[in-house]
Amino acid sequence: MDARSDERSSPLGEASQDGSRHIAEITLRGLLLGAVITVVFMTANLYMGLKTGVTFSTSIPAAMLSMGLLRLFGGSGILENNIVQTQGSAAGTLCNVILVLPGLVLIGHWHGFPFWQTTAVCLVGGLIGLVYSIPLRRALVMGAGLPYPEGTAAAEVLHAGEAGDRGGLRILLGAAGAGGLIGLATTGLRLLADGLHTTLAAGPALFRFATGFSPALVGVGYLVGLGACLALLAGVALAWGIAVPLLTAFGDGAGPAGAEAAARTVWSEKVRLIGAGIIAVGAIWTVASLGRSILGSIRSAFRAARGGGHALRQLPRQERDLPITWVASASLLLALPLAWLFFHFSTGAELGGMRFALIAFATLFTVGFGFLMAAACGYLAGLLGSSSSPISGIGILTTLLAALLLPLLLGRAAGPEGERFVVAAVLLLSAIVVTTASIANDNLQDLKTGQLVDATPWRQQVALAAGVGVGALVIAPLLDLLYNAYGFVGALPREGMDEASALPAPQAALMTQIAGGIVRGELPWSMVATGAGLGALLVALETRLRRSGRSFPALTVGIGMYLPLEVVVTIAFGGVVGWLAARRLHGAGEAERAGGRRRGVLLASGFLVGESVVGVLLAAADTLSGRSASLAFAADALGGAGPWLGLVVFLLVLAAFYRIASHSDEAGRRGVS
Repeated sequence: MDARSDERSSPLGEASQDGSRHIAEITLRGLLLGAVITVVFMTANLYMGLKTGVTFSTSIPAAMLSMGLLRLFGGSGILENNIVQTQGSAAGTLCNVILVLPGLVLIGHWHGFPFWQTTAVCLVGGLIGLVYSIPLRRALVMGAGLPYPEGTAAAEVLHAGEAGDRGGLRILLGAAGAGGLIGLATTGLRLLADGLHTTLAAGPALFRFATGFSPALVGVGYLVGLGACLALLAGVALAWGIAVPLLTAFGDGAGPAGAEAAARTVWSEKVRLIGAGIIAVGAIWTVASLGRSILGSIRSAFRAARGGGHALRQLPRQERDLPITWVASASLLLALPLAWLFFHFSTGAELGGMRFALIAFATLFTVGFGFLMAAACGYLAGLLGSSSSPISGIGILTTLLAALLLPLLLGRAAGPEGERFVVAAVLLLSAIVVTTASIANDNLQDLKTGQLVDATPWRQQVALAAGVGVGALVIAPLLDLLYNAYGFVGALPREGMDEASALPAPQAALMTQIAGGIVRGELPWSMVATGAGLGALLVALETRLRRSGRSFPALTVGIGMYLPLEVVVTIAFGGVVGWLAARRLHGAGEAERAGGRRRGVLLASGFLVGESVVGVLLAAADTLSGRSASLAFAADALGGAGPWLGLVVFLLVLAAFYRIASHSDEAGRRGVS
């Protein structure tokens, strides 16, 4: 077959440089498998995100499952597996909508998750993010020299799978089984405690200490690395070692509540806003520093398209994106369903003639500001990895800006329920921008993987669009399932539900607090201003450390201040395990170090998937039974031994994690064979 006949087989006139047909990338079986993986990992990520505020990248476990399952059918190659992981990775990022969207339930604007509106937020926001990532690829993936750690790791996994690494799949599935069993024993049967905590008083000042026992959170810590974990712990030290004790010492939280409740109240209502200020400053600095790269990337994409289809055909296969002219057209067309979403959302609000002003403002805001946030997230994904990219910071910054601007536009035009509607509109805008930034963040990471395995960029972009479509269709039913089974802290769907089992949805609660506080004029700006000042100092420190090759992301310090204490400390254990494992392998060869890191990544991903899927299955059981904790034993079933048994199991998990991730390749193969 000559090059011209191969060109007719592709909508972009694509051919291999040697004139032969290249290995298949997009296949029907690959798209179907990618859709199944998307649903499975979306289920896991929604549960983990609502429970802990942390989601995880699904690219690597999706790649492992693809390699294992497609091998059963035969004839699969690295490029087909790369397409499956690209599609499946949408599950890990589309779920970031939970950072904001549950806030509409928390304020009572929604009483569940309406299918079409929830689907539209995810589908339109996700496709806009995909469109924005295309012109950014040349600057951020090809030209910026960024490491893209998770994209590089995914490429290593794909290369290992091509070489027949069956041990890796065993590690992934074994860890998923172990994580699921531990999750069942803690969250489901409640035979094991899920953590330890205590609150100490030094006069009126309160200090709180806590840790969780979740293997999934240990996996998160391993994936984000020691630098990010130290930044998280710095946030913990600021929040629980300085801010909470000082505020309680001066009378905040005083009242009939116990010490633990008082400390939690001060942290929730005031200290988390300091973290929000840190994150807002860090996000603004990041966007400002990216201006030149963003403009250069767009100019480069237009230069590549200036010569038309013939010029595109002259590019090597590995450099072909969807044409920039298609991208520009898609951006304009996607504004139409976006405007429809705002029109439908504002039905029933007494806006009068201001309704169309709201629709125009909201559409322009999400399209324009969304692009800036997509660029910021794409850059940080390349620098720190998707797991450390501050999507939460993007949500906070968007919420702050929208909550300041919308009341100026609408005034009191929204009727008696005006304040609640304005807060709801702020949250909707923020949810779309977060989805846009998240998908751009993910797609650039995937495109780095594709670059390292010689994939075709436009085919990966098509696969991600398929992943966004599948994920958007299932996210509303899954959110409804979790909400009706557990409820959210502060918003229970039925009377008599156990609030102790409710999902915290920590970021959504924070976004709601910020939006409501600004709209009602009740936000304690002194806390936000304190955080902004700290953020400026931390950004300066981050810049200085980055020059010496060290990582201490300022945004992550803010995240450490507003995530629950149990979550952050458990994540930090994972970072320490990863650091210790790397130190043990320091003197080994490059292949041995890479093998240890790969096994650690697979082990971490397995823990995340196993615990999260069990959590959703327990949610289904609670929904069917009509009561919370339907599988739980009596609280004293083990005579108070639950916390100590939980601690023993947790220590065994840490020891096993370290052992598997720190052994040489030869030892690792013996351990999984």
